[in-house]
Amino acid sequence: MDLQHIQAETRTVFDQVFNELASTVEEISIAIEHCLKAGGKVMICGNGGSSSDAQHFAGELVNRFLMDRKPYAGLALNSDGAVITSIGNDFSFDDVFSKQVEGLGREGDLLVGFTTSGNSENVLRAFDAAKKIGIKTIAFTGGTGGKIVALSDYTLLISSSSHTPRIQEGHELMMHLICERVEELMEG
Repeated sequence: MDLQHIQAETRTVFDQVFNELASTVEEISIAIEHCLKAGGKVMICGNGGSSSDAQHFAGELVNRFLMDRKPYAGLALNSDGAVITSIGNDFSFDDVFSKQVEGLGREGDLLVGFTTSGNSENVLRAFDAAKKIGIKTIAFTGGTGGKIVALSDYTLLISSSSHTPRIQEGHELMMHLICERVEELMEG
């Protein structure tokens, strides 16, 4: 793939974010604000590069994005190696997020799942567990959306690309937009 093609595809992804997905980004930002102000937490999960996105999102919530402010309750479910490996060993890797949602999640919390295909079994099971508890779900996905779309209360779907790097770039842009907007909403 040549650089001009990559640039054109990236522009298409960013155009989709700013034109088609802007209202969903705002809805999600407001949902996160309401969750945090009510004493809830934002749990986040993903695999591989999406695992890094989950940790990045949690870091922006707990520490800061642009403003020096009090920490917000954000938790990356893929960060505790002992928990993940014990669940994976004793049960299944497919259960590494759902068991944490069951143990840590409460009604009023939010669960964010990053899955470029929309078909990561462990993220799907986490969304199932969240629904049973009364936790709203937010999916960052790509391509055709996958199975996660049916389980999501809010979906951020990068449909303009099926290339994982472009999808993840769109996810990171939306995550930053949400973090900035949440700080604006929370801090006035």
